[in-house]
Amino acid sequence: MELRFLVPDLRKLDESGSEVLACGLFEDERPPHGAAGMIDWRLAGRLSRLLEQGFVTGVLGEVVMIPLRPKLPFDKGLLFGLGPRRSFDERGFARTVERMLDVLEGLSARSAVVELPGRHVGVVGPEQATDILLELAGGRPEHDAWTLLEASDDQKRISARMVEQRRRDRRVVLVG
Repeated sequence: MELRFLVPDLRKLDESGSEVLACGLFEDERPPHGAAGMIDWRLAGRLSRLLEQGFVTGVLGEVVMIPLRPKLPFDKGLLFGLGPRRSFDERGFARTVERMLDVLEGLSARSAVVELPGRHVGVVGPEQATDILLELAGGRPEHDAWTLLEASDDQKRISARMVEQRRRDRRVVLVG
């Protein structure tokens, strides 16, 4: 899997070329923040209305697909429930990333713009997030590239972690 980066900004999202935008949504975060908040803003509060109606809840394990065109350059928006913010942790992160991989694979989406679960509020650090993502995606050739929504500083930290990880992997391969 190749990782690319995009600063979480609506103008940058408009310039990205991908079929799917995937992000998390906390059950108790109203209005939504992060990429879900950007979706809500661009769709004139449509996501907030779906939350008010109970159609979308943010419960851990929930997956909701919503159309984003023509307001955003993606055919599909995938919202992954993260549960309550206070109880979301590394385990919930891993579980949700696994679910993201499964759903995107099921949609045959080889590339996507993804906000890793809880990263918009720093629940899981960039290095931890990278380690978990690479471990879970390692055996899945179905995913060509993910464009991660990350702040500039965190992009650098994730890139450094990926380089470090590749060096470790090479050492293991060379020794074995």
